[in-house]
Amino acid sequence: MSEHERWQGRYSIPDYLFGKTPNYFLAACKPLLPKSGKVLCVADGEARNGVWLAEQGLDVTSIDFSEAAQAKAAALAKERGVTIKLIHTDVHAWDYPPDAFDVVVEIFTQFSTPAERPRKWAGMRKTLKRGGLLILQGYTPKQLEYRTGGPSEIERLYTRTMLEQAFGDFRDIKFTEEEVDIHEGVAHGGMSAVIGLTARKP
Repeated sequence: MSEHERWQGRYSIPDYLFGKTPNYFLAACKPLLPKSGKVLCVADGEARNGVWLAEQGLDVTSIDFSEAAQAKAAALAKERGVTIKLIHTDVHAWDYPPDAFDVVVEIFTQFSTPAERPRKWAGMRKTLKRGGLLILQGYTPKQLEYRTGGPSEIERLYTRTMLEQAFGDFRDIKFTEEEVDIHEGVAHGGMSAVIGLTARKP
């Protein structure tokens, strides 16, 4: 089964796989968000995060490769009375426009293989405006002990060293490494080991 087929199947349930409320780390970053501007949500799935960002008055572009997820994303945006731009694409192959977004958000996109991850992160860097805000969260290797969400392959999990290598030249870098009880839809439930990053493009 391809990664696309796997996610199509996961998103084809009636419920929202990760719920309808935003990721808690993203919501905690609200004070950092601009009052207006363009946001890119990478692998945004059913758009719980993209819709919430649109509710904050931002111009949101949500990209994902699952048609099933984006159908639910459109329904959620309509339900909440906001508009988001949905682009059906593979986040590893999308032509990221240069210096186009004030904020780039990547939350739990750890389906990327070690070979794919640098392409994704290079695109995210490229499309973020100078001074723009990066918000990222993912599971750490300790998550393999909890198994409450995320991949089972250690090479897909995030470490501080990995993120420092990718974004260490950014400014205002803040890492948040924690073990926290997460309940997001039917897919994330229970104690989880995560790392968050906020930073601004130099």
